[in-house]
Parts: sequence; C-alpha cells; structure tokens
Amino acid sequence: MAQLGSLSQETETLSHVLRLVQAFRAFDSDNDGSITAAELGGIMGSLGYNSSEQEVKAMMQRGDTNRDGRLSIEEFLNMNTNDLGLGSLGAFLGSACEALTADFESGEAVTGEDLHGVMSEIGVDQLSVEDCQAIVASMDADGDGAVSLEEFRLMLNSFL
Repeated sequence: MAQLGSLSQETETLSHVLRLVQAFRAFDSDNDGSITAAELGGIMGSLGYNSSEQEVKAMMQRGDTNRDGRLSIEEFLNMNTNDLGLGSLGAFLGSACEALTADFESGEAVTGEDLHGVMSEIGVDQLSVEDCQAIVASMDADGDGAVSLEEFRLMLNSFL
C-alpha cells in the first residue's frame, strides 16, 4: 500500500484550499457560485496579491474554461491549485469521498470519526482517528468539527 507523505503539510494544503473557498464566497456577492473579473480582483487583493487590471483579465481568460465571462468556484479552485498536491493522501481521500457519497446524504456532515471509519473500510489503516480529525478540521470552515459532503467533494475535486 502507498505510504502517506507529511500529513501536516497535506492538511495545510487543504487549509489553503479552504481559505480560497472562503475568499471566493466572500466576493461572490450574489451567491450564484461564480464571480466577475472585478470580484476576482477583490479576491486577489484579499489574498495579498496586488494584481493589475490587465493581470486579472489574463487570469479570467486562463481560468474561464467554459468561456461564459465568469469564474465558477470549480474554475477558480482549478486555477489556483494546479501547483498544489496532496500526494498519496489525495488518492486515499478520493476513495473515501466515493465511499462517503454512497453512505451519506447530500447535506450530511462528515466528522473525523466518520472519515476514519470509511478509511478503515477501504483499507487505509495508516491514519488514526486524530489524523482524520485533523484532516476534517483543515476543511472545516465553521469550526463545528465536521464538513459537509459537498464541501469535502468540492475541495478534493481540485486535486483529483
């Protein structure tokens, strides 16, 4: 079985993706799941980048794969996570996501204990309950100890 890399580094990568999701949602003023070039400029500024209008337009052109003039959250994450990786954890979490999708309802929340149970079911025994809690915590926007299945899927799709 493949070995896991640095779990703390991989959970930090998930935390970075969570910050991207939060920034996206903060600037998606009409909550339609997409942003304009002006909103993208605001996001980049909030993340500490001082991008010119020309740079923002170029980012929009690169990221807008369906050419509708807006960036969906998926397009935004794909654009900003190309150079990130989860190593072997990504493959394990992808398998766990499939199992969770089969076992959980769409709006249901996944805890670290739930993730650990699914990981054990699919034969990933390198992760302790505490490891799984740390993974979920890195994706937990509201700090309640769980992440919705949709959020879990959204964040992982950037890497799979």
